[in-house]
Amino acid sequence: MSSGINITPIGEVKVENGQYSIVLKDKYISGLKSIEGFSYLQIVWWGNLYDTPEARENLVLKKPYKKGPEEIGVFATRSPVRPNPILITTVYVSKLEIEKGIIQTPWIDAENGTPILDIKPFHKNERMKDISVPDWCNHWPEWYEDCGEFDWGQEFNF
Repeated sequence: MSSGINITPIGEVKVENGQYSIVLKDKYISGLKSIEGFSYLQIVWWGNLYDTPEARENLVLKKPYKKGPEEIGVFATRSPVRPNPILITTVYVSKLEIEKGIIQTPWIDAENGTPILDIKPFHKNERMKDISVPDWCNHWPEWYEDCGEFDWGQEFNF
């Protein structure tokens, strides 16, 4: 196994006046060629606000979900507190400004200045027909589009 992994951010999240954008560094803008037509993208980002030695060692979390178990392993969560704070969010593309390297989206669960590591198109065949989840999260919305109406404040203990 390689002892060195090099990751270079390709851009960052920008949040201005409630508007969310992924803004690429100039050198990576050409990578957006032919991205038009994808309504959703998977954004891979670095949880920089949680990148501490303590957070990286925290493998068992104390009841992050109100209806979940008292303790839960980090790999059973989407928490940014993890050994390597690499996070993935699927976003809706509301506008593309390819020549400027800007992808606008209604929302992303990342903060202003969050480093973007990669962008991948979301394909229709990435959906699964028969998904099972634990009972404590089985009532969460089935579809991304329904998440905005869901009361997520009733789900998390933070």
